[in-house]
Amino acid sequence: MKKVLFTATVDWHITLFHLPYLEWFKNQGYEVHVATNGIKEIPFCDIKHTVLFERSPFNAKNIKAYFELKDIINKEAFDVIHCHTPMGSVITRLAAIHARTEGTKVFYTAHGFFFFKGAPLKNWLMFYPVEKIFSYFTDVLITMNKEDFNLAKRKMKAKTIKYVNGVGLDTSKFKDAEVDKYKKRQELGIPQAANIILSVGELIPRKNHETAIKAIAKLNNLNVYYIICGMGELDHYLKKLTNKLNISKQVKFLGFRKDIAELCKTADIFLFPSLQEGLPVALMEAMASGLPCVASKIRGQVDLIVPKKGGLLYTPTDVNGFARGINKMLQNKDKWPGMARFNQNKVKQFDLKNVIKEMEEIYEETMYSTFIE
Repeated sequence: MKKVLFTATVDWHITLFHLPYLEWFKNQGYEVHVATNGIKEIPFCDIKHTVLFERSPFNAKNIKAYFELKDIINKEAFDVIHCHTPMGSVITRLAAIHARTEGTKVFYTAHGFFFFKGAPLKNWLMFYPVEKIFSYFTDVLITMNKEDFNLAKRKMKAKTIKYVNGVGLDTSKFKDAEVDKYKKRQELGIPQAANIILSVGELIPRKNHETAIKAIAKLNNLNVYYIICGMGELDHYLKKLTNKLNISKQVKFLGFRKDIAELCKTADIFLFPSLQEGLPVALMEAMASGLPCVASKIRGQVDLIVPKKGGLLYTPTDVNGFARGINKMLQNKDKWPGMARFNQNKVKQFDLKNVIKEMEEIYEETMYSTFIE
């Protein structure tokens, strides 16, 4: 029986983004293996391997993870290996060097290089050389935004470099979601006539909620409520910031939510000021829901948001710019229906059905050595 191995640093990355591809391989008659640092049961997985990957490149446990994974790869003789996440992919490609000489095909999906336009110099000094070196040990390098694709084509040495439209999103789940807005606002404790601005993302520095909160304060508008879905290390800091700016009653930290589609349908504007993204699923969910978006002008987001047609883009740390953008949206509510239609049409290309077809073609091209150069 043919075998495929998917690797990632943690379980949730596989369960959140890659189950459709595990299912595809299973339907093709493959024995499906997954290797992650975790013990979660994963659908469509025949054999689960716990490998102690660590996110930090300086963690000595990654040396043990390398030897564990190398033993698994050499023992199982996989036909295909598809690796994800920065450390998971580096360790996997290193562990699969010998397997490639025996015919194993190694795929690597870059969900967003750590080096990009505007990234700190240390990112380029640390991560770029690593990706460049390990691209030599990659049969297919898959990118999901135009900036990464263009850079990879110029600089990386993988046998084949491909672009796909993200990890895929079930757009119908968000476009067709139904919600009783009156009850949802009651549940959230938000007045029926208020304007709701929504952000979805972990409370971590990269998501840049601080800029969003400061922009909300700049509005000086008691009829605007800002709801944030997500958990993370900055929870206490951001709540203190809302107190300091005297907007704690207008900002609601909802934590982890399972009703994002309903919240998108209840909100009026989506706010997404991230410092770094690959191709953000949260932004695509908002677009599929028909929300006008105010977002940061960064890699990945410029692939999604067309200024003035689907939203507005600003430099990530431009508090005044974000405040102006939100105000502009609030003052031009007549434009919202047009933006909703535009975003819902634009995001169709990133629909899961389309991305699965793209990935099927890439897998088949590589496995049957019918490359289209």
